Amino acid sequence: MTRIHTFIDHHADTRPDAPALRDSEGLSLDWAAYRAASAEAAALLAERGVGAGDRIMVVAENCAAVPACVFAASRLGAIVVPVNARMTGAELAKIAAHCTPRATVYTASVSRDAASHAAAAGATEVLTRFGRIMVGTDPTVAAGDAEGVAVLLYTTGTTGAPKGVMLTHDNLAFAGKASSTLRAMTPADRIYGALPLTHVFGLASMTVAGAVSGAEVQLESRFDPARLLKALRDGATVLPAVPQMHALLMKHTAERGIASLDDTSLRYVSSGAAPLDPAWKRKAEAFYGLPLQNGYGMTESTAGVSATTNAIGDPDISVGPPLPGCEIRINSPDGSGVGEIETRGPHVMKGYYREPEKTHEVLSDDGWLATGDLGRIDDAGRLHVVGRVKELIIRSGFNVYPPEVEAALNDHPEVVQSAVIGRERDGNEDVLAFVEATGAGIDPAALGAFVADALSAYKRPSAIFVVDSLPAAATGKILKHKLLDTFAEQISAHDAQHDPKGH
Repeated sequence: MTRIHTFIDHHADTRPDAPALRDSEGLSLDWAAYRAASAEAAALLAERGVGAGDRIMVVAENCAAVPACVFAASRLGAIVVPVNARMTGAELAKIAAHCTPRATVYTASVSRDAASHAAAAGATEVLTRFGRIMVGTDPTVAAGDAEGVAVLLYTTGTTGAPKGVMLTHDNLAFAGKASSTLRAMTPADRIYGALPLTHVFGLASMTVAGAVSGAEVQLESRFDPARLLKALRDGATVLPAVPQMHALLMKHTAERGIASLDDTSLRYVSSGAAPLDPAWKRKAEAFYGLPLQNGYGMTESTAGVSATTNAIGDPDISVGPPLPGCEIRINSPDGSGVGEIETRGPHVMKGYYREPEKTHEVLSDDGWLATGDLGRIDDAGRLHVVGRVKELIIRSGFNVYPPEVEAALNDHPEVVQSAVIGRERDGNEDVLAFVEATGAGIDPAALGAFVADALSAYKRPSAIFVVDSLPAAATGKILKHKLLDTFAEQISAHDAQHDPKGH
């Protein structure tokens, strides 16, 4: 096992003065300073009793303190638990009760939410070379025995208690190398990092990938299209993002009369967390002047499972073939070719922390991880994700896959993004669509007519709700389990006006 901090040490030894990390607070570290920052964080935590097997919770928004603590934990043989500062106090308390951290670090200098949580916890302020942080400790906590584990990442989950995904040093090293190879990253690159480091993609495919390749990482505490535009004009070369980020950037530039960004240093752009549709992909590629790559992964697979390496203009909207070293198969009991995606390889988690029964539910004895996602593999060996197992809508006996309906809606030029769910009614399921649009004038009836040619009758939405914004995690991933509650009033008003059996 190679601990992940050794990647930092390698560059500090061989190219100490090269740029390594910068953040939105104006902090800029070369590799020597990056190593010193993680060593300082390790010493600070060790003084507070943190040792091998202990958990260090980091309540954060993106800044240099987060990777400093990640690599500090590696130096100590401890386990870092990054959690988003925008969570509520009750949500943080659930995670803390489960992972029992010896120490908790709050990135107070960049996050009002983190500072508020720190104040509520009675944490102490500490000034470091990587920013102002707040630290709290619990000397009564016992050390753990999760051998080889580097990180615990808690999944969003739709119901119930949060689950801590155990990712090992080997998991993260594999993911960082795979991501670096996929993007052909070199020390000349700069990765733009607005995706949160408290999520597996930001942690593995930005932070660790940067450490593996020697590329500089530019962190943003919160996404802002104006800051992204400036970064792309100032030398950022790699942009991993989610569809909403791309849409907001295109809107921002259009308002300023900028039609494309083919004059920047950007050389690699990807979109994740949501399916692509052909029209949107073509629009994005014309805007960037680059191929828009796509991929598939989850927390339990250390981000990457598959990814594309397409040329610009390629109509492929799959999530690509499996990454080298990863296996994929489809569990399709009915023989249709569509079924649950399963994957195996060095990217698969060790298991759920302190949850052997839940681990056994998704991880077989021979290493296959059941993802909970529905997919199919085409004749070229590329994976297509068609929905979640639990999100499959069965309407009048027919299967409706939400991504297919969402793709049809997203083809409309005024639609930024959409989310489709099923709702049980009178022994059947309604197809409900929630749409975020660029303008307030979009008409649900007109949008329904727009998708009618693309969708069979049973796939067409029973109701379309145009909303200001969709509930989303910090990563941009739409939280579908919150849609019914978030828009309960609109749904009730629609039900009152329409016969629920009249579709």
